[in-house]
Amino acid sequence: SAVQKIIAALDLRSGETVIEIGPGKGALTIPLAEKCAEVGAKLIAIEKDGELAKSLELRVDSSQIITGDALKELPNFLSSYQLQALPTGQAGTSYKLVGNIPFYITGALLRVISELPIKPRVTVLMIQKEVAQRLCAKPPQMNLLAAATQIWAEPKLLFTLPPSDFEPEPQVKSAVIELRSEKSELKVDELKNYYRTIKILFKQPRKTLFNNLRDGGVEPEIARVLIAKLGLSERARPQDLSIDQCRSIADEL
Repeated sequence: SAVQKIIAALDLRSGETVIEIGPGKGALTIPLAEKCAEVGAKLIAIEKDGELAKSLELRVDSSQIITGDALKELPNFLSSYQLQALPTGQAGTSYKLVGNIPFYITGALLRVISELPIKPRVTVLMIQKEVAQRLCAKPPQMNLLAAATQIWAEPKLLFTLPPSDFEPEPQVKSAVIELRSEKSELKVDELKNYYRTIKILFKQPRKTLFNNLRDGGVEPEIARVLIAKLGLSERARPQDLSIDQCRSIADEL
């Protein structure tokens, strides 16, 4: 049932391309390939394990299987792959991203996606439940991961899964999230400056914004002016910031 919910969340249409990251033994890949064939979409999977990739090639021969590390292969592949444009009047291109992501690469993968020149319209990922909750946080629970992701996508927690749904059972609960990348995009240099800024703002979450800015090399008077412009007190903490406020500070630094 979880697999079918993930496929439904992708809302695949004719002409679209869906890229699966880390298909493994194909629990999602095989039914996803069937759905793609049904609606006229194309499936591409990126699998790091060479033996698993070969096995998938035999089982889903209508799909393209790429062997390699998705963190490296995804940008390389998209730079050369011809994505179909959306119908007139809709901005962007018609590819989507899906995967059951190892917990330890979640942050790195989200950073890779954020830096793609053409982002997926929809990304559906299974990740650790606690990470999913952090990613979807809003003020007054904002955090570095949420600030780094919500600048380019709108996250939504779709559903959770207990360890008993897996074999072998993991030590943590899982959740499936949806990321919609339909927000206005920053230029490459602006994005780099934004990430540099939020690392300063959230370096010590328990400290005040003023102290973090000062410790990050911002002159105290400039820090006070920046905070006052946002309508916040010097006692405000990083968790109180909205994405727009984070961006405003980044634009000033």
